[in-house]
Amino acid sequence: MDTEKNPWPPLVHEYPIDHQDDFVQHGDEAADEIGPLEAVRIRERQAKRMDSIIPVMGREGANIQLNLYRGRTVAVFTSGGDSQGMNSAVRSVVRMGIYLGCRVYFINEGYQGMVDGGEHIAEATWNSVSDIIQKGGTIIGSARCADFREREGRKKAAYNLISRGITNLVCIGGDGSLTGANTFRKDWPGLLEELIKDGTISQELADQHPNIQIVGLVGSIDNDFCGTDMTIGTDTALQRIIEAVDAVVSTAQSHQRAFVVEVMGRHCGYLALVAALASEADFCFIPEWPPPSNWRDILCQKLSVMRGEGQRLNIIIVAEGAIDRDGTAISADMSPFWVTCKEGGHPSAFDRILGCRMGAEAVLALMEMTPESEPCVISIDGNSMVRVPLMQCVERTQAVQKAMNEKDWETAVRLRGRSFQRNLDTYRLLTKLHPEKDNLSGGHHFNVAVMNVGAPAGGMNAAVRSFTRISLYHRCTVWGINDSFEGLMKGKLTELKWSTVTNWVMHGGSFLGTQKQLPTAETIPKIAETLKKFNIQALLLVGGFEAYHSTLILSQHRDKFPELQIPMCVIPCTISNNVPGTVLSLGSDTAVNEICSQIDKIKQSATGTKRRVFIIETMGGYCGYLATVSAIGSGADNAYIFEEDFTVEDIIEDVRVITQKMEKGVQRYLIVRNECANKNYTTEFVQQLFAEESHGEFSTRINVLGHAQQGGSPTPFDRNMGTKLAARATEHLMTLMKQQFDGKNSANTPDTAVLLGLNGRRVVFTPVAELAEETDFTHRLPNQQWWLKLRPLLRILAKHADTYMTEALEDSEGEGI
Repeated sequence: MDTEKNPWPPLVHEYPIDHQDDFVQHGDEAADEIGPLEAVRIRERQAKRMDSIIPVMGREGANIQLNLYRGRTVAVFTSGGDSQGMNSAVRSVVRMGIYLGCRVYFINEGYQGMVDGGEHIAEATWNSVSDIIQKGGTIIGSARCADFREREGRKKAAYNLISRGITNLVCIGGDGSLTGANTFRKDWPGLLEELIKDGTISQELADQHPNIQIVGLVGSIDNDFCGTDMTIGTDTALQRIIEAVDAVVSTAQSHQRAFVVEVMGRHCGYLALVAALASEADFCFIPEWPPPSNWRDILCQKLSVMRGEGQRLNIIIVAEGAIDRDGTAISADMSPFWVTCKEGGHPSAFDRILGCRMGAEAVLALMEMTPESEPCVISIDGNSMVRVPLMQCVERTQAVQKAMNEKDWETAVRLRGRSFQRNLDTYRLLTKLHPEKDNLSGGHHFNVAVMNVGAPAGGMNAAVRSFTRISLYHRCTVWGINDSFEGLMKGKLTELKWSTVTNWVMHGGSFLGTQKQLPTAETIPKIAETLKKFNIQALLLVGGFEAYHSTLILSQHRDKFPELQIPMCVIPCTISNNVPGTVLSLGSDTAVNEICSQIDKIKQSATGTKRRVFIIETMGGYCGYLATVSAIGSGADNAYIFEEDFTVEDIIEDVRVITQKMEKGVQRYLIVRNECANKNYTTEFVQQLFAEESHGEFSTRINVLGHAQQGGSPTPFDRNMGTKLAARATEHLMTLMKQQFDGKNSANTPDTAVLLGLNGRRVVFTPVAELAEETDFTHRLPNQQWWLKLRPLLRILAKHADTYMTEALEDSEGEGI
């Protein structure tokens, strides 16, 4: 068996691919000729032509005022399996509902509680959802309900709701729970007629509530629901998986073992696939793309080759629903070392924030519905909250399973969406043995270099690993520049091989070394000299604001130094998320998770003590992203940031709100302050003002989190984001180098010095010269920052009077990551 070629069938064999007829006929072999990631982009262009679920922009409360919907009712329930982040969504539904003037009800124990009624349906208050955002599971319970599947059970549920005036439901669950809610909505008029006929309710009561409205939030760790980029609980599940895999790696390394890790995913391989990318697993088995029936031979041969080359450990990820192409289950008997990963634990920062945003939008969607409105699901599309048709999403989700049942694997992968396809293609690319034997360079042989610039951040090493391996596919010589520009000036370059970057993904910091420094008039000649000495023909910079600013400076000196007339690309990597041209920087997810984890511990320390206020100082320079997002994710009461002016009167207003809350039993209050929020209103000043204005009603403590915010092991999100961004950047640089070699393009143009950023769900290459026009270099900030639109949500959920602003749906160009 030739282990150099991929034994799996090609992902595509019958899509009408533009002009790439050879790719259609010959699959991966032709993909090797045109470039694997170019093949991915061809597939994506074709996928865009196929029918897809069209999202509708969520309003997220355009000028929604306090008590706008006074007198309305909303009920929230969780159904099916629990997922981390459900409590965040429940909290958001309750508090947004109360803010809008609604009466909000809990339905405990899911559909079973709806059928049983009584104390299972209880009115919620503001304090009912205090201190739950960091808790796993669901505080209102969840249960499977056979009664609700029968019409008689639904009739009981209808009576229990209508007798309390409840006709607006937020259902948090999977596709089965959401389908049940839609059935209930359709049956509602008939159920009321039966209740009237039975004499259980009056005609007048039925006339007052002729319809019931449904809005769904998908809570599922498998991320198996079509129509949303992520479901509530998926990110947390990935973190639990990666924690387990990282833990066994040391044992596997010590004893030269191969570990097989089973993860959940009976019908969806998302967790297994993304976990494999984030852990550098050597094999991954998922139900959407089964291996051939002789997979054991292939696996053993590959492992044998890898051990022969000195690799001491192997990780194999298996989704619980994995099968081979004959339909035979891939089970635990394949290895004596078997680890099972499940969900659980505290929700990740992403799931907390996702729950907050989805819950708020769900209430707004319900309030805007008319009797003719179809049920919808609140989804995240790129970076925006959107509404998508519930049943259209359910039907497409079911179509995936139908395709798998029919062994139509290509359709199953396509229906999972472009992101799933990209993950699968990237994984297969990075785990192929001996790339130097492939001929993907088109006869070219380039020298490329990579460096880290700025402070370390989670995902830096993942990006360098991906760049190295993709470049080796293209027959490049890859140089790692040690210690940023200082190392570049001194010629501290190390050639990176395939094995050099093995196991880099799981580690934080920077193995290349990174420093905060910019090229200067004195250092640029030495930089140019080193680039010439090593014949560097393209440069990737992975770092924060310094990496972006450095690329701009280098591009501005190209006329004087021809050695700088090479393609350059920046991957934004900084915990501060303060780089223009992207909505999210590599490393910021790891930082937010670390901050939320620290705040959870600080909150716990107040248990049983006198009423206390905590002022928590975060990093971020002048950028308030970390402070704002971590405040939302931790359930903090306010966040002081540079971008939003605040005065002594605002601080005193917080004291007033604190006092009111504590009079109602709240024991603690959290304020997050960005380190450069105000040069005069320092963290110590805020503490002293609180102490003066509190008149002894509460004590105040300061917590400066410091460099611990950079985090330890990068989150799965940052690992995969770094991997995929670097893969895309490498392909871009290869294209530019080939064009320059063939005389089709000059490297002394603005579009050859670019930053690769996320814009919505797209990635876009933007010339740094253009970005300079939208940058505040004094404060190292972009002039426009999307996350500022989340600040009213923070204040509303913390019981401050505010107006909830619209968050517009991104309409950006570029290709998906």
